[in-house]
This record gives sequence, structure tokens and C-alpha cells, in this order.
Amino acid sequence: MSTVFEQATQRDTVPFRHDIVGSFLRPQAIKDARAKFAAGEIGAAELRQVEDEEIVKLVAKQKEVGLKGVTDGEFRRSWWHLDFFWGLGGVDKKASDTGYLFHGVESRAETALLTGKVGEGAKHPMVEDFKFLCKAAGDDVVARQTIPAPAQLLFELFRGDNIKTVDEFYPNRQDLYTDVGTAYRDAILAFYEAGCRNIQLDDCTWGALSDRQFRAMQEEAGVDINEMAKGFLYVNNLAIENLPADLVVTTHVCRGNFKSTYAGEGGGYDPIAEILFGGSNVSAFYLEYDSERAGGFEPLKHVKNQQVVLGLFSSKFGELEDKAQIFKRIEEAAQYVDINQLCVSPQCGFASTEEGNVLTEEQQWAKLRFVKEVADEVWG
Repeated sequence: MSTVFEQATQRDTVPFRHDIVGSFLRPQAIKDARAKFAAGEIGAAELRQVEDEEIVKLVAKQKEVGLKGVTDGEFRRSWWHLDFFWGLGGVDKKASDTGYLFHGVESRAETALLTGKVGEGAKHPMVEDFKFLCKAAGDDVVARQTIPAPAQLLFELFRGDNIKTVDEFYPNRQDLYTDVGTAYRDAILAFYEAGCRNIQLDDCTWGALSDRQFRAMQEEAGVDINEMAKGFLYVNNLAIENLPADLVVTTHVCRGNFKSTYAGEGGGYDPIAEILFGGSNVSAFYLEYDSERAGGFEPLKHVKNQQVVLGLFSSKFGELEDKAQIFKRIEEAAQYVDINQLCVSPQCGFASTEEGNVLTEEQQWAKLRFVKEVADEVWG
């Protein structure tokens, strides 16, 4: 064991030394209930009852594998991001011409379209979902709420022909940023009033901005990547201004996670590190570091006093990583960030969409037990 680990200590607040990103494989009972609901064989109340039962089981299982922060697995959602967008005022569900493109596969073709001004964050239906999670979690763990970042909503609204409705309702982009930031802040405060003390902003925009292919396409189109990044940072920070001191806000930087595939060509955090790590007002970054596509750890030198959750374990496959290699990578990261600013987790959730990644539930739980085993050996 490295001498750098001699100073490593445990941690009793979010993020924890061994952690998760949020989503879990949907159990068969939920898949069956959703199919029956879609076919009109059961109603919304019956579907929700099945979800309730499975979320209670999920929370118990998370506790069993030693997690100190738990989620509802996003069991009530089809998408990690769109379901939240559709719950905001002025945003509706829409079929799109194409799905999201991943390595060798395309997702379902759905999106979010503006039908008016963005608002009504305080009335978001997921607040009721969180209340159920909070009750199921009890007092011995932290009930965590994951939502897509405000920047992710902008990214979706600017996607393809969606931009036409943005131009219609928001000829002044600053008005859009203000409304999105306000709606999000209202939603976050509603979660807080419901008992939430940890909000996680899931954000693929930074994964795109560090991707070589995406950057090349934007530059060819004459887009200033740094200005785009600053706009995303601005709206994210706007949404979390002046929140209660005991609400921990973290963010997860995603690089694509659909049926065990990824998006783009990859590229390290270097191009966006100074803006993201140096300017984001979150308490922690959950970062994907499960493959060479994420680059090295040097960009972490721009992190201030935040925690960094290293996603060194892949949620895309069930095989366990080499423990010695994981220790080596933690040691490498500790050259740029103090060992006690580091934590570990899978690089993403196990099911960013209801389809889920290609592994079994048994492998999912074995992976999380392994993450804990590694963390306990490093941080005690």
C-alpha cells in the first residue's frame, strides 16, 4: 500500500469515500408493470404501487452493501434527464427525428421542446417521489436526489430543430438563462423543504465539451467553445446561488451511458478543467475515469477545495477491476488532489435509461461491494 494512503481518513458526509452515481438496473417487476401500463392493462396508481415496493427493496439492498447515501435508482423514470425536463413548466415531451447516438447504437427518439417560458420548478412532480424515498431511507443513511443539470436542459433545447422554439420564446438568451436558473433553484428548494440535503446535478455537457469530435464539429461551425462552456457554468451556478448551508450540491460529469456504450470519441478534461473545476460552485465532482477515454489526472490541479469522486469502476460491465491497478490510479490522482479530497465510485449509474447496461443485478451489487472493499482498504 502506498505511503500516500497513510494520511487517508474516512468521511461521514456526502460524498462518501465509496459512493454511487445514482441509477440502478430496473427489476423485472417494474419492467412488467411498465409494459402493462403502456398496454392499458393497469393504471398509474397500480404502476406506482409496484415502483414503491421495488424502491423499498432497492433502498434495503443499498444499505446491505454498505452505502451511506441512497437513491431511488431512478426507478420512476424512463430517462435520467428528459423525465425531469418534462416536469418543468413550459417544457413538453416530443418525438425527435433521431435518437441520441452512442458507439454503435442509437437510443429511442425523444426530446424536450419549449411550449412557453420555463418555470414552475417549485411544483415539480419529482418532489413527491423524493418524499417517498426519504421515508424509505430512514434516518441512518442520506437520501440523495439526482437531477439533470440546468446546462443539460440548455443543451437539449439547443439540439436540432428545438432551437426554433428557443428563438421564439427567448430572443434574448439571458432571459432563458435567468428563467432556467430560477426554475431549477425553485425546484431544488422544494426538494429541500421535502427533506433533501443532497442534490446531484448530472451533466453530459462537460463530457461533450471535452470530446475531441464534438469540439471539432463546433469549431468548424464557428462556435466559441470557451464561451459555450462559460454559459453552461453560469446557468449551473445561478441555479445553486444562496441555497441553505446544510444542502450539499454535487455534480456528475457524464460521457455517455446507454446499453453499456459511450458517446463521442473521448478526450481528457484538460480543455474544460480550468472553467469547470475552477469556476463551479458545487461541493464535489463525480468524474468518469474508467477508461483511457477520460485522459489523465493532471486537470485535477484546477480543483479548489471540493471533493473529487473518481469513477474508476465501470458500470458498463460486470467483471471486477484489478484492485492493484485501482490503488495505483488513486495514488496517481493524489499527486494533484489531496488523498482526503478523493472518493471512489462507478463512473456512472447502472441504468441511465430504463434499458439499463449489459450486466446482471448480481454483478451490479458485486461491483458496489468491491468499490466499498477498495475504499475501506485505502481510507480505513
